[in-house]
Amino acid sequence: VQLQAFGGGLVQAGGSLRLSCAASGRTFTSYTMAWFRQAPGKEREFVVSISRSGGTTYYADAMKDRFTGSRDNAKNTAYLQMNSLKPEDTAVYYCAASTRGWGPRILVDYWGQGTQVTVSS
Repeated sequence: VQLQAFGGGLVQAGGSLRLSCAASGRTFTSYTMAWFRQAPGKEREFVVSISRSGGTTYYADAMKDRFTGSRDNAKNTAYLQMNSLKPEDTAVYYCAASTRGWGPRILVDYWGQGTQVTVSS
């Protein structure tokens, strides 16, 4: 499966963005979807995983009150809604597809190319 993430940009602190991850192919529902992020000079970190049906999600503690992961299987697309953004949310955000694992221990099979999110203070 090929993944293309988009929707990033520059936003002021307190604002919102919705990222999208479009998947190619006809096996989208075979994959757990996830979002990760990588800030400058830091390791890539887990944000959220989204079950195949979209009915279950698992968030990193720091994001669960402000971020919402979802998917639309009819559109082969996963989403990350980010609210109340903070400057420390500035990072490249990556979507990922997995057939193994869950939550922060998810084992990624495919990565998207990343989309930059910059939050100004």
